[in-house]
Amino acid sequence: MTEPRYPLGRFSPPTEYTAERRAAFVRDLAAAPAAFRAAVEGLTTEQRLTPYREGGWTVAQVVHHVADSHMHAYARMKFAATEDVPTIKPYDERVWAGFADASDADVDPSLQIIESLHARWTSWLRHLPQKDYERGLMHPERGPMTIDRMVALYAWHGRHHVAHITELRKSRGW
Repeated sequence: MTEPRYPLGRFSPPTEYTAERRAAFVRDLAAAPAAFRAAVEGLTTEQRLTPYREGGWTVAQVVHHVADSHMHAYARMKFAATEDVPTIKPYDERVWAGFADASDADVDPSLQIIESLHARWTSWLRHLPQKDYERGLMHPERGPMTIDRMVALYAWHGRHHVAHITELRKSRGW
């Protein structure tokens, strides 16, 4: 049985970034919206309000979190591409997950955000010069990060949260 909090394991950044690896991560980002739609397809309101693990977020909160988190990531990468190692502003995702909009069982608005955002994000990444993937930013809590590392992280992040939902569905027979 997988560990419910990390069904795919913890994020492990690559030791080397290549054009092929970058393209694979961008494909993962491009596939995420459809994966989220499929993961929540047919769930009832009660099921969307079920935590994916004991003490964890509900399915709805997971989807809303991804919309929030990936909007931040997209903006942060653009800051890194246009500024000299900007310091980005972190946010408390637990507090954000507690807001009414992130607790709403209706996940369609966040799915629409994810779909539109990922279309823009992956288009931008596909046209970003390879050398710019090495540009960086400073995360006050995680330290220096490059666009390369962030693309890898958010490709994993989408798959990670889809797995929360799909593993819950498997365990409950949904």
